[in-house]
Amino acid sequence: MPKFVVLLFFLFVSYQLQAQTWEVGGALGGAGYIGDLNPNNPVKISGISGGVYVARNFDGYFSAKLNFIYGKISADDSKSSNQQFRDRNLSFNDPLKELSLIGEFNFMNYIPDAGPHKYTPYIYTGIGLTAYAPRADYMGKSYGLRQLRTEGEPTYGKTTIVIPYGIGLKYNFNTKWTVAGDLGYRYTMTDYLDDVSGRYADPAQLPNDYSRALADRSGEVGKPKNAIGSQRGDFKPRDTYFFLGFTISYTFVTQRCYY
Repeated sequence: MPKFVVLLFFLFVSYQLQAQTWEVGGALGGAGYIGDLNPNNPVKISGISGGVYVARNFDGYFSAKLNFIYGKISADDSKSSNQQFRDRNLSFNDPLKELSLIGEFNFMNYIPDAGPHKYTPYIYTGIGLTAYAPRADYMGKSYGLRQLRTEGEPTYGKTTIVIPYGIGLKYNFNTKWTVAGDLGYRYTMTDYLDDVSGRYADPAQLPNDYSRALADRSGEVGKPKNAIGSQRGDFKPRDTYFFLGFTISYTFVTQRCYY
């Protein structure tokens, strides 16, 4: 991992390659997640996303991008098609704030207003840091779940390292302006984006009444409370989230960069 970070940083700050141009842009779209409350649908959008970025294009194929995205993910067992999930009756929402450094590769030689191609598919990967804070609504109020320790776990972190990876298609629609659409997933280092991971805790060991109420919500739909130590999550070690969006960007191109 450290070598990969050093390589991306080198690409971003290097001034030795030809065809160096700057690009700035913004993005809007949707966000979703795959985890304990949505284990099977990898393209289910549950919230909105938006972001800004600045990129360094080294030539028509390679670039490095400093990217900030805000997105909101959520899931609700009561809306699931699975009866077992509806009986569990958990829910969450989580605002994500991601700062990432991304390396991008164009399959075609793409330089707005100067290159031979008007469009290109592309792929990307990188490394980032995401702040997350799962919450749940209960009796008309919103509660932060981290401090409630609903599974009896030690308090988990406020941030996670993420590995972004994705695909997209970009098109030069007007001189130095580009529109693009992409789908990008984030491999995370946490299983608590949704505050659900393992087993039901002993209520006597939870910190307060709100923790006990939000740890096991089966009683709200007329089901008996779950046995201590029975399965609450899917036991998978990590959650994943994604952004599906559209960007518009402007590239600062000078003729001398390409001669």
